Amino acid sequence: MLDRLSELRKERKWSLQETADQLGIAKSTYAGYESGYREPSLLSLTQIAELFDTTVDYLLGRTDELHRMQTSVEITTAIHTPSPSLLIDGEPLTADELIDFIAFIRSKRDLKLEKGPA
Repeated sequence: MLDRLSELRKERKWSLQETADQLGIAKSTYAGYESGYREPSLLSLTQIAELFDTTVDYLLGRTDELHRMQTSVEITTAIHTPSPSLLIDGEPLTADELIDFIAFIRSKRDLKLEKGPA
C-alpha cells in the first residue's frame, strides 16, 4: 500500500500537504500512511481511494486494477466513439446500432408517458 499511495500522489504532482488538506487530515498523519508508520482507518482508506479515483482493493494490493468500475454509463456518448465493451450476443455494437437502440428506448419512454401510470 505504501508504494501505491506515494505513486498515486506523485502522478498528480501533489505534495504531502496538498494531499492531506484534501483529505482533511494533518500532513504528518498522511505522511505516516505513506511511510507505513501509521495505518489508515477503514473510513480514511475509503476517503483516500475516492480522492485518487481508485478502490480500496487497489490501495491494499489486492488487485492491480487501478480505476474503479463505473456504476453507470451514458450510452449517448458512445455514439461518437463506439466502445468495444458494449456488446450484444458477444458482438460489439456499431454506431448505427447504438443510435437505433437509443431511439428505441426513447420511444418506449414516450409511450409510457402518454399512457400514464399503470
